[in-house]
Amino acid sequence: MASHKEPVAVIGLGRFGTALALELARGGTEVLAVDARPDIVQRLSGQLGHVVTADSTDPDALTEIGIADFNRVVVAIGNDLEASILTTALLTELKIRDIWAKAISRQQATILERIGAHHVVLPEQDMGERIAHLVAGRLLDWVELDPQWVFAKTRPPREIVGVPLGETGLRKKHRVTVVSVKPENKTSYTHADYDTVLSYGSVIVIAGRPDDVEHFVELQ
Repeated sequence: MASHKEPVAVIGLGRFGTALALELARGGTEVLAVDARPDIVQRLSGQLGHVVTADSTDPDALTEIGIADFNRVVVAIGNDLEASILTTALLTELKIRDIWAKAISRQQATILERIGAHHVVLPEQDMGERIAHLVAGRLLDWVELDPQWVFAKTRPPREIVGVPLGETGLRKKHRVTVVSVKPENKTSYTHADYDTVLSYGSVIVIAGRPDDVEHFVELQ
């Protein structure tokens, strides 16, 4: 598949790896999908352009499938700790520029980071935390960029309705910023600026530290 996006290799085609590979491909990224189980590879061969059977803990197998040609590789092996660690270590030895690795525990995440993973994700835990925020509060959505910075979608609290945003002192008072707004009865978002006036029916996207965002949302 021709694409202007940098190709990505995804190693491990469980639920997380499969969903990731399919979503990347759907978005126009060329994907090399790798798994040691022939039945899994066979099942996905009709859905992904490049799916191969290989043991990612074998350096010769990685060389054979050309993994060193990829700048970005995702190790989506979570449940097999040994395979996850060995694969990540081999990718580090190959000097892959951008290694993403899935972990199922904080301990595994720490090990993966120490042996060279540039990014570690805990999809089950991260999703659980996101859903908890949505269930517990008045949030419409919650996206964590990193542990210290989040975006949240919510309704505006009473104190900033009917007043130009620039006059609310929002950033100084609550340490959050309104970055986007969907006005009442509109179907799309637009930039929020100094003169933006919100109504109770508006939807806003705010950015800030998690504690500050949670406190702000509870003002409603």
